[in-house]
Amino acid sequence: MTITNCSLEDFSQIFNDIADFWGDDRTLYLHHPMYVREFGNTAYVIKDGDTVAAYLFGFLSQTRAAAYVKFVGVRRAYRRRGLARRLYDHLIAYAKTQNCTEIRAITSPTNADSIAFHQALGMELLGEPNEDGVPIIKDYAGPGRDRAVSRKSI
Repeated sequence: MTITNCSLEDFSQIFNDIADFWGDDRTLYLHHPMYVREFGNTAYVIKDGDTVAAYLFGFLSQTRAAAYVKFVGVRRAYRRRGLARRLYDHLIAYAKTQNCTEIRAITSPTNADSIAFHQALGMELLGEPNEDGVPIIKDYAGPGRDRAVSRKSI
């Protein structure tokens, strides 16, 4: 399985099968084709035949040398094979060619799996510990919407 840029057909498959990637459709409204149409150079898939096994939607910051990951998703049947890590490595390699010096990802402070995954990638959490001890940046996603922000120098 190789990494390729995400096509609109791939995006449709991801959109239609969102629960297989996320366990439910809670993130469906956040999945927008602009990640493929406008940021296609940082929207990647790994396919098994015609099936999208994993994907990553990212973008490069316009104000600092950072690459951001908006989504990384792996179908249930393809988990624990290192696909998400491969996608991150692919984005990092591209980001370096664009003079980026760090990679960032944002998640909910209650998303323990995402936080653990990003820490396993060597990313650090920014901010101050909340009442549960998770470092967060207060109001990152708007008033009252704290986020766990991970970063790593690349």
